[in-house]
Amino acid sequence: QVQLVESGGGLVQPGGSLRLSCAASGRIFSINAMGWYRQAPGKQRESVAAITSGGSINYVDYVKGRFIISRDNAKNTVYLQMNSLKPEDTAVYYCNADIIYYSGSGYRSREVWGQGTLVTVSS
Repeated sequence: QVQLVESGGGLVQPGGSLRLSCAASGRIFSINAMGWYRQAPGKQRESVAAITSGGSINYVDYVKGRFIISRDNAKNTVYLQMNSLKPEDTAVYYCNADIIYYSGSGYRSREVWGQGTLVTVSS
């Protein structure tokens, strides 16, 4: 079993900052891409940012210059630093990772999702 556990969500005023963390655990051999998605009320889940194991990064246009994704491969953890937050950033944020793990009968690859953490931007 492998799992992702997120933390760091909460209530913040417009213009404020939050840092989300997502730690992978289990019998992990390696992690390929890691990323953050979000789902606002009444909307579909969408990709926000992604980072490969080699450090290549992509952002959705409307968070460029405000959000920073990073990862600590030694800790199997990905972060999302969110600055200059806007009310429209309010959503449940989900962590996602492509994980290669040892299952007991060999190595397997699996896309794993975290449970989600709520970010509310409001005055």
